[in-house]
Amino acid sequence: MRKNIKLTAGIAATAALALGLTACGTSSDPSSAKDSAGAADKPLVVAASPTPHADILNFVKDNLAEKAGLKLEVKEFTDYVLPNTATESGQVDANFFQHKPYLDDFNKKNNTHIVPVVNVHLEPLGLYSKKVKSVKDIKAGQTVAVPNDTTNEGRALHLLADNGLITLKSGVGTDAKLSDITDKKGLEFKELEAATVPRALNDVDAAVINGNYAIEAELSPAKDALVLEKAEGNPYANFLAVKEGDEKDARVQKLAELLNSPEVKKYIEDTYKGSVVPAFGAAG
Repeated sequence: MRKNIKLTAGIAATAALALGLTACGTSSDPSSAKDSAGAADKPLVVAASPTPHADILNFVKDNLAEKAGLKLEVKEFTDYVLPNTATESGQVDANFFQHKPYLDDFNKKNNTHIVPVVNVHLEPLGLYSKKVKSVKDIKAGQTVAVPNDTTNEGRALHLLADNGLITLKSGVGTDAKLSDITDKKGLEFKELEAATVPRALNDVDAAVINGNYAIEAELSPAKDALVLEKAEGNPYANFLAVKEGDEKDARVQKLAELLNSPEVKKYIEDTYKGSVVPAFGAAG
């Protein structure tokens, strides 16, 4: 039986306090990297979303880590904020749940210092519905739910625009907002926290859902989505990340190597069958 540690929102206050101490110049400042030699024998604690991130990490833990001399501990989080605040405060050593546009926006808004280490996989964003069978069936007057965080909302709006459901201002980037829509084509939009969007499927006509949350909701992106993002040239690869200064921690480097191994590639392909795809390589 695997021994994951699931954290609840109760850790938020602790994380916030730790961030406050960071601002006061404690040892968690980005200029004070961890002593890799001293940490070599300690477990590497990694915060992760349950699916597929924690599943991939647990595959590494159960099948590859011991042989590589790595002690790995996986802590599951169910939101997109606490993994970064816990990494910033030192409650965990690393995290695995996000893509670069989201991290850039998070660092800017929260004055955090999280940096990517290595890309691992892509979860294609998809449009789902329990009321229509095709994008062509989505008509004026219907409601579409989208994630409400800056980067995932922009990503969702581009998916809708690419499939002719809306028109966006020319040249708008990954941070597109509802106000950047020049033609809603009569659609209404409901902005929700990304993790709650799948639960709204019965209440809206369609919803744009992140790949990991779709899988958790027992949706198959490859089969159930009306449309999916294209993988080729996609900037939204999910990566292992650490606080700035910890990139050279020997444990982090070892985990990065394992996450880009042939064994993990096969695990992703066999387990997710196109709903999650390998996207190995340097991050950033």
